[in-house]
Amino acid sequence: MKIIEVVAEASSRDTVSAIGEKIEARDFRSGTVDDDGRQFMRLLVADDKVQHALDLLQNVLGVQQGAHIVVLSVEVALPRQNEAESQQEDAAMAIRESLYASVERDTRLGANYVVLVLLSTVVAGIGMIEDNVSAIIGAMVIAPLLGPNLAFGLSTALGDLGLMRKAVGSLLVGVTLAVMASAIVGAFVPHGLLGSHELLARTTTGYDTVALALASGAAAALSLTTGLSSVLVGVMVAVALLPPAAALGLFLGGGDLSSAGGAGLLLAVNIVCVNLASKIVFLLKGVRPRTWVDKARARRATAIYLAMWLATLGVLLLAIYLRRALGG
Repeated sequence: MKIIEVVAEASSRDTVSAIGEKIEARDFRSGTVDDDGRQFMRLLVADDKVQHALDLLQNVLGVQQGAHIVVLSVEVALPRQNEAESQQEDAAMAIRESLYASVERDTRLGANYVVLVLLSTVVAGIGMIEDNVSAIIGAMVIAPLLGPNLAFGLSTALGDLGLMRKAVGSLLVGVTLAVMASAIVGAFVPHGLLGSHELLARTTTGYDTVALALASGAAAALSLTTGLSSVLVGVMVAVALLPPAAALGLFLGGGDLSSAGGAGLLLAVNIVCVNLASKIVFLLKGVRPRTWVDKARARRATAIYLAMWLATLGVLLLAIYLRRALGG
């Protein structure tokens, strides 16, 4: 359950109360009218009704000066719900605004993001050179590049061009930094150290890699829409974007273009599959904008997005086939 707190003009009380009845709110309370004519109202709402409630409230209060809505989580509610109600809420999707807030934070291009990418690259690079699996997993869990990919998928679902630009910018900067930093390191590392098992493992891409990346991307999006953020740690490890980027840079710096091509192919497959799978999950879960204008824009963006990633995945599958056929 969630608590929706509303502060609006007192004249809106009956409307908010009617919305509470429409979405079958568990409880509705209102406070006294303040000197400025505004009133505090509170609704106790089931998880699967929260998005509908927010849409209705925003339609009514969106143009009202000084009105605001706050959503609070409920840690414990007594008496306990019956089993049917609990299962219904467990299946509920995270609200759109919460999804947006979760991924938007990961697209902020600032000093923290840059430092995080560089540190992750160092950890991944050292781990692969020394065959240190623990260090590689550490770089995977940091996963600064996963957020922008999920944000890109959500931006098309919502038709939000601003979020899309931020996601693409953060992803490009992150990948570029990782490749350039590791390329500098690769130029000074003895060539013999670039033949470690973990580094060479990032040069091999197969159809099973595609399946893993698709499944992991879907799991990442599903964990966001259901609020199970702890699942993301496992997804970060399963479809790591940073180690292939670091491997690409190391091989480029060391002059091994063939191995660099393999690492680049793996990186491209992971990026494409995460974006494609997350978009499909957002689509199936009904993540869409609130207004009909935004919905029309989102439909166009979705069609272009799916066509682009499907075509790109087709090209990558062909590249995997040719690389295997040529013994690369």
